[in-house]
Amino acid sequence: MAKLDIVTQIMAWEGGEMSDDATIDFFAELVANGMAWTLQGCYGRTAVALIDAGYISRQGKVLKYTGE
Repeated sequence: MAKLDIVTQIMAWEGGEMSDDATIDFFAELVANGMAWTLQGCYGRTAVALIDAGYISRQGKVLKYTGE
C-alpha cells in the first residue's frame, strides 16, 4: 500500500478515520520531521502523550504498537 501524503494523513486523523497503530506511525513521522511542534497545539500534545506513554521516542521512532 502506498504511503499517504501528509495532508491526507492530517485529514484522516482529524476525521477520526485512522487506526491507533496508524496514528502511532503518523505521529512518529511528525516528531521525526519536526512538524509535530509546528502544527496546531493538539498535534504537539498528542505527540507528547505518545512519547510519555512509550509508543514513540523523542526522535520519532516507533517503540511499540497497541496491537490493534
